[in-house]
Amino acid sequence: MADPSAPSAAAVAPASFPVSLDVRNRPCLVVGGGPVAARKVRSLLASGAVVTVIAPELCPEMERLAVAAFERRPYATGDVDGFRLVFTATGVAAVDGAVAADADASGIWVNSADDRENCTFTLPAVHRDGAVSVAVSTDGASPALASWLRATVAGDLDGAGALAELLRSARARIKAAGRRTEDTDWGTLLNAELLELVRQGRTADATRLIEETIGL
Repeated sequence: MADPSAPSAAAVAPASFPVSLDVRNRPCLVVGGGPVAARKVRSLLASGAVVTVIAPELCPEMERLAVAAFERRPYATGDVDGFRLVFTATGVAAVDGAVAADADASGIWVNSADDRENCTFTLPAVHRDGAVSVAVSTDGASPALASWLRATVAGDLDGAGALAELLRSARARIKAAGRRTEDTDWGTLLNAELLELVRQGRTADATRLIEETIGL
């Protein structure tokens, strides 16, 4: 018998759709000038976005960031026009709600800090090692849990970025030889202590193992 206290399938919200966005040279707007907004700006800049900030006042951390433009004024309706992504983090519910509604009405994806109901996308907790990124999301249920899980798995990823570059090179050589990368048994290769060789600094041994396994 079904548990009557369990939520029905209709009552359970669908999971969010995970995606990695290429924001290089894309215009992104951040509304807010405090530390939370500054963290959003720093992440966007690290991803190559062209960032505009609108806020009446800027915290010292924000002042130091090399954004495309600072507009020192309150947000006005229509300011979202022309941007690919919008982030609002003013800490004033009415303002953040207005920005989110404006962006959504304009068909622009928006993230409202600490306000899941006014987001059309949320931000996962991310660990990066070179080309490798691991993102953990709780669909906004608990950012603290997402951050804790990210920290838990981060240690297991040491060296993954360097390994990714070796495999990138191997894939390029396979393609140059006229072969299909899909025909390579990458799983067997990755299970052959390849990451441990990279962690030990034995790059030459790791490269030799890759070449022997995939026939380069």
